[in-house]
Amino acid sequence: MNDFEKTLQVNKALADGNRLKIVAALLEYDELCACIITEFLGIAGATASRHLSILVNSGLLASRKEGRWIYYRLSIADNLLRAWLKASLDNKTNLKVLAEIVASPVEDICRKQRGISCCPINKK
Repeated sequence: MNDFEKTLQVNKALADGNRLKIVAALLEYDELCACIITEFLGIAGATASRHLSILVNSGLLASRKEGRWIYYRLSIADNLLRAWLKASLDNKTNLKVLAEIVASPVEDICRKQRGISCCPINKK
């Protein structure tokens, strides 16, 4: 893929409000689980997965799997692009809501989205 096609792909990836919210969230937090992103956006898991896939394919995000969870992080190294994104997105997302979601255990978020069978509560 040449530079023009890469730039076009990045611009297309950023041309959606939910994907911009994901980028803004990841500018604040080094890494977020897919379930946290889904909860933050307030959309179906499949829709969040599609947005995340577009961002990964554009080269803006990278992911890693840990157990049943997939964590995403920004993969852009360009400090100028990061600074532009941060300045552009500072007041476009409700980062206070995100902070509350991030403070919850991932298992609780998973149970909220998928039910108790996803992450059973271990009683001691």
